Amino acid sequence: MLLAGRATRERVALPASLHTMSDYYWTIETALGPSFIAYNERGISAIMRAESGAEFEQAFQAHFRRPVQPAAEPPADLAAAVAAYLAGKLSVEQARASLPFDLRGMSDFDRAVLLKTAEIPYGEVRSYTWIAREIGHPLAVRAVGSAVGRNPIPLLIPCHRVVRRDGRIGEYGLGGTEAKRALLAAEGVSPDWLERLARAGIRYVGDATTRIYCFPTCRDAKRISDGESVGLGSDDEAVALGFRPCTTCRPSGILSVESAAPPSVPRA
Repeated sequence: MLLAGRATRERVALPASLHTMSDYYWTIETALGPSFIAYNERGISAIMRAESGAEFEQAFQAHFRRPVQPAAEPPADLAAAVAAYLAGKLSVEQARASLPFDLRGMSDFDRAVLLKTAEIPYGEVRSYTWIAREIGHPLAVRAVGSAVGRNPIPLLIPCHRVVRRDGRIGEYGLGGTEAKRALLAAEGVSPDWLERLARAGIRYVGDATTRIYCFPTCRDAKRISDGESVGLGSDDEAVALGFRPCTTCRPSGILSVESAAPPSVPRA
């Protein structure tokens, strides 16, 4: 999951306490247990799980070809922002302003993929197809998947919120599918529900009254009552039935599914 990257989020003023040429790290508690987070003057550079600080230092050196050392005390503002983000207390906009990333060495494409991934809200999921469309490369779905797999800062660049184009959970580099399921569950997303929707061929949820369709986990979709909810298998199906895309989650084209009639949507 960790490969070297280069670049930081733009328009982010680094806190004075972060101005250091070296990489330092501290331990954070996550839904997967203790993890190590590294940072430098450019921003957060890595998150890894390891059995010990020594193991993390060795793995960091192997991946980034530079050393990392324990911080006597992490920058208070950065540590507070990380904790707030992991608890779901920061909006995408707040996270963008307070969590700078060091993605040095990554291609422009990989960087675009990861920064778009960082826009997926807490408690929601999007597909690799959605990322590809959002960054202007709608046919590069496989390349998007590869870039997500090179994410050096999982949890904060939430690749656990990216699912396969058919809606299934998929793999995860920070511990496999079970770790991904645990992270989604901790954010209030039922992995079993997502899998049921995928098996039923449901990619989107439409509101029979407003005629707007969303990704099932979109905050707007959560307001749709059971009686008004319509399961949709593709953008083509949605358009054919008179639905228009949600402007909040901006659903993208996903693998078309034959559908004789709009199915009802299983609830989480």
